[in-house]
Amino acid sequence: MIHRRDFLKTASVAGAALATGCHTLGSGHTASVYELRIYTIHPGKAEALHNRFRNHTLRLFKKHGIESIGYWMPADPADQRLHFLLRYPSRDARETAWKAFMSDPEWKSAQKASEAAGPIVAKAENPFLVETDYSPKVRTGNVSKGGVWEMRTYTSTPERLSHLDARFRDHTIGLFSKYGMGNQGYFHKMADQPEGDRTLLYFLTHKSQEAAKASFAAFGKDPAWKAAREASEKAGGGSLTVAGGVKSVFLVPTDYSPTH
Repeated sequence: MIHRRDFLKTASVAGAALATGCHTLGSGHTASVYELRIYTIHPGKAEALHNRFRNHTLRLFKKHGIESIGYWMPADPADQRLHFLLRYPSRDARETAWKAFMSDPEWKSAQKASEAAGPIVAKAENPFLVETDYSPKVRTGNVSKGGVWEMRTYTSTPERLSHLDARFRDHTIGLFSKYGMGNQGYFHKMADQPEGDRTLLYFLTHKSQEAAKASFAAFGKDPAWKAAREASEKAGGGSLTVAGGVKSVFLVPTDYSPTH
């Protein structure tokens, strides 16, 4: 039986976490908040953007307590979108750090100089993420060992994200490892983000795009995977993702990325 005072204590902790943008795991540990920023680059402006990050932005992020996890460009050169992942202690900490960064005179000067010949970024997206309870520790360093990264995004059918999580937690991650795929981080969007209750986003590493294709082909034929998929869809009452709800992009670390 749950006593009223224990319930009120739990509710108070949960309310404080929501108010500050903190999220607690089952152990009571407060999880980090991640920000995935995706910049669509104006044609011909990629090097100007990379130079700004290389020479100014990363250092200023560090100065203001913004932790850089990784910076990547798509393996397809026609896709000119810089992807980068940042980490903060909380959502409130993010707002404080970002405000300080944006008002820094050095940043203003670097931004102005880099855009002297026109704007660099045509579009910016920045969903906020939290790690799933089954995510491996998010690491920096050359974890891909010269290979490629893959960012995969799944949009679940309504109220079936928990079934998708269970399948990944109990089966998929282990099978990915079995077939040579590196599990580098699994995330949900925060609750206040669009489709926050329906999105699973994760990163894998592969030796190459060809290796990824071979790994997924073997994974798809594995009887354990077929059984796990069938059981999870039976438990969930149908497909766990919407039509067209699985998206993938192969990424290569930039020369200034902490994952390079």
